[in-house]
Amino acid sequence: MTETAEHRPIRTFHPRRGRMSARHFDAYEALWPRFGLTIVDGDRSPLDLAALFERDAPVVLEIGFGMGDATAAMAEADPGRDFLGVEVHTPGIGALLALTGELGLTNVRVAHGDALQLVHRIAPGSLDAVHVFFPDPWPKARHHKRRLIQPANVALLRDRLRPGGVLHCATDWPEYAEAMAEVLEADPGLGRLPDGPHERPRTKFEKRGAAAGRPIKDLRFERAICRF
Repeated sequence: MTETAEHRPIRTFHPRRGRMSARHFDAYEALWPRFGLTIVDGDRSPLDLAALFERDAPVVLEIGFGMGDATAAMAEADPGRDFLGVEVHTPGIGALLALTGELGLTNVRVAHGDALQLVHRIAPGSLDAVHVFFPDPWPKARHHKRRLIQPANVALLRDRLRPGGVLHCATDWPEYAEAMAEVLEADPGLGRLPDGPHERPRTKFEKRGAAAGRPIKDLRFERAICRF
């Protein structure tokens, strides 16, 4: 059955293509067959994370990894966990694959396409953490419906976390930070974690924003642990 315009999901991202550098293109050509995953529209078949990573280990899902520098740094520093990054920007995909190869990482996989479609394929309670760092703020009021951090999306992400798993969001857009906090705090299955120090590599984008005086806001929420 074909989708009608009325029933197509609202996109939370701009489909983006760009030119890869020679280094990134070579990495893509060499490493995509092993480390890449294409997200196919409408595919709801279960995703076997243990088969994808060739081992059974805690998995971190990162939605929108940009150029992948923070993802690669986290994966290198935390070899006991696996990192599944999702991006629509093809130069970023090439960049993360290049870093994966250069650093000899085996705990990174790179998915291309709509992250929410991929999340639907992940079994509930399967993820150790979900990272949403600097998503598109969609600043115009008429575009707010396209923001990733919406009640239904948060409920879906929370459902895929294990009890005690962490949903970690970050933004440099103050109004979006307030909206994020409101949505996350309203979810009955999440509890806010303290705002104290925590480890997160700073991306080049974030460093430029901080130098320009844009405030960085991190929001960390934990899936409630049910005790009976």
